[in-house]
Amino acid sequence: MKQRIVAGNWKMNKTSNEGPSFLEEILNLLLDIERTQVIFCPPFTGIPGLNKIIKGERFSLGAQNCHWENEGAFTGEISPHMLSAIGVEFVIIGHSERRHIFGETNEMINRKINAVLSGGMKPIFCIGETLQERKNLETEKILVRQLEEGLSKVESLEDIILAYEPVWAIGTGENAYPQQLEQANAIIRTWVRHNYGNNMEGNIQILYGGSVKEDNATDLIKTEGVDGFLIGGASIDAQSFSSIIHQVENLN
Repeated sequence: MKQRIVAGNWKMNKTSNEGPSFLEEILNLLLDIERTQVIFCPPFTGIPGLNKIIKGERFSLGAQNCHWENEGAFTGEISPHMLSAIGVEFVIIGHSERRHIFGETNEMINRKINAVLSGGMKPIFCIGETLQERKNLETEKILVRQLEEGLSKVESLEDIILAYEPVWAIGTGENAYPQQLEQANAIIRTWVRHNYGNNMEGNIQILYGGSVKEDNATDLIKTEGVDGFLIGGASIDAQSFSSIIHQVENLN
């Protein structure tokens, strides 16, 4: 069975002083975790304080974004090389907030994915449709376009994690229903099979993100094709985050 993954995206929360004690609190609640990979993605300023706390194969450090160049005149940006140098193993790329608030295009996202891979890290590649696109029955078209353009020139998906995050479910309190998730996952896996072969379709890991909470995590993780979660709001509450991880861990 594929290892399940739960990634916590802290977004713009937790200072460098708050992060270490918060992480230690969570880790103390996860002492019995044996099968689930947990990825913590703090703000850039908090990463150096956390890479010394995270230990063991079950827990990893991630970042929320990066630039596609390793150095240069890019004021305010962080490079893949900088992240790798401080112990980052995963980088979230293409989150809907980066797409819709900061105007990132599929081309920019593709350059970042290739840069992260070249830097020896693993992208968590986010895709998802808006509410209007879903109402217009454009979900498949949007997901396929994001996959095709975002993964251009990527020869293998072995080191890539996909995250289906419908924009209409992020931070709204409205999560996707299992049937909607199954349909989206089927679209993604069909595309992967056609472009990367049957073997990769069976091995690719697809996370779900969008208003995952303690009271819906079990139903969501049982959904066909869901291999774990990318969690926002609930990841900055130690009790909620650890509860979700335990629900994933205890699924037979």
